Amino acid sequence: MNSEEWVKYLAEIADDKKAQDLVILKMQGISIMADYFIICHGDSDKQVQAISMALRKAALENGITVHRMEGYDQARWVLIDLGDVIAHVFHRDERDYYQLEKLWGDAPLYTLEKKPL
Repeated sequence: MNSEEWVKYLAEIADDKKAQDLVILKMQGISIMADYFIICHGDSDKQVQAISMALRKAALENGITVHRMEGYDQARWVLIDLGDVIAHVFHRDERDYYQLEKLWGDAPLYTLEKKPL
């Protein structure tokens, strides 16, 4: 899978776990950290953890290295570094506070309905 196919697949995984307000930021040419960011949130600690664990499991099942996963135990902002894709899974309150979409406002923003990347 190339990075575009991979990010779409991961977005579907998060959506299956009822991730809220899921967006994809295309970071190519904007940041050297990753090609794409996935940003979403859950309404409870358990939902944040379920989304995060599903993304991690999908990566491992597809032979993708999980470089780092931080914040899982606190379930307020879980960052999952999957190489070309970095997933940010927030608790609703933290997402409103950090507003990553605004911080990376230069990046093209996509939802699952808005295609293509």
